[in-house]
Amino acid sequence: MPQKRAMGHTAGARESDRKKEATRSLHPLAVPGSAASNEKRRKPLPAVPEGAWPPDFRALKGRGARSNRAGRYDRLERAPVDDGWQGLERQATERLKTTVREERARTIIARNESPDIGFDRSVNPYRGCEHGCVYCYARPSHAWLGLSPGLDFESRLTAKVNAPALFARELRHPAWRPAPVAIAPNTDAYQPVEKRYRLTRRLLEVAEEYGQPVGIITKSALVTRDIDILARLARRNLVRVAISITTLDADLARIMEPRAATPARRLEAIGTLAEAGIPVGVMVAPVIPALTDHELETILARAAGVGAREAGYVMLRLPAEVSGLFREWLVEHFPDRAARILSLVREMHGGRDYDARFGHRLKGAGPYAWAVGRRFELAMRRLGLQGRTLRLATHHFRRPPAPGEQLALPGFLEGQDRKHREPIVRNS
Repeated sequence: MPQKRAMGHTAGARESDRKKEATRSLHPLAVPGSAASNEKRRKPLPAVPEGAWPPDFRALKGRGARSNRAGRYDRLERAPVDDGWQGLERQATERLKTTVREERARTIIARNESPDIGFDRSVNPYRGCEHGCVYCYARPSHAWLGLSPGLDFESRLTAKVNAPALFARELRHPAWRPAPVAIAPNTDAYQPVEKRYRLTRRLLEVAEEYGQPVGIITKSALVTRDIDILARLARRNLVRVAISITTLDADLARIMEPRAATPARRLEAIGTLAEAGIPVGVMVAPVIPALTDHELETILARAAGVGAREAGYVMLRLPAEVSGLFREWLVEHFPDRAARILSLVREMHGGRDYDARFGHRLKGAGPYAWAVGRRFELAMRRLGLQGRTLRLATHHFRRPPAPGEQLALPGFLEGQDRKHREPIVRNS
């Protein structure tokens, strides 16, 4: 019996040593190209800033982020302290409740001028995302609200309850010119709170009424709930859907994107949408170096096998606070691979965790990024998949008359409408 206890203690000690070694080998604060950055290659530095989060604290159940670290606009850093009464251990076994704040927004259609994404207009009915994907590039947006991009992002949500009404109002504006609108590209349109608020479904109803083309990308199988509307839109070439799949490993998905649909459910959703005649594609996003990159061809093949027509991919992005949150997660779950993963990420971004330049931020650069891109192209060719090139129709767009408004004859006043300048409507 004493021998068994000793062996158990040794195994626990080895696990602790592995995490400590991974922690010593990383440093999120060193600036690439600086003396500190060059020095870290010779002298390992800690991965998590001292005092930011207790190294032995385990992630909360059902949550992706490991901490609620302060945002970049906060003047103070928040950190829990273990007072010796096992408060942190108890908190790790509890579930963090999701709260939703209802908001009446002033505008809903946002514009962007990014040349490397396929849309310049979007509607986001929610802020924050309960899926809790630890790598989510949208996490830093929560810092604008004075909230943490960590656990707050996935547990303190906002629902813009008047989003459908605003969408209809802005589509009725005389200066609106129809072009595809992305629904919820910043946070998932079909995250769990959509079951209660049904904002995405109501947005689709508005799009159908006006003949407005829309695009959706999601990690949720809940998208199949709206297959009736999506099928009608698809018959007029007014919609396309993409299902995002990061990994086919259910155990990895559970800790990396804890409240998103399982990989199997996402593949099933692709098949269901395809059978209904809805143009559906797969996004392998993000591709995480040395963790999920080996699955690239398999994900594409499985998606094509169930009916995906298009495909795309995005490399791991670590903007702003996401970098520190992802490092904490790596040290907790993959301490033996953390240094290698982050080394490849920096290689793609010129020695930095993230390069925000257009044309570089989504795919990266360098030998490793080139190899992933080449593998993707060859797999696409072999499987007969297309890039995300489907063009949606805009000629179906019609403005239903407002209450009391007189119907216009077809073509009447269209010349006058062209004189109006299209307004730039920004999200609140």
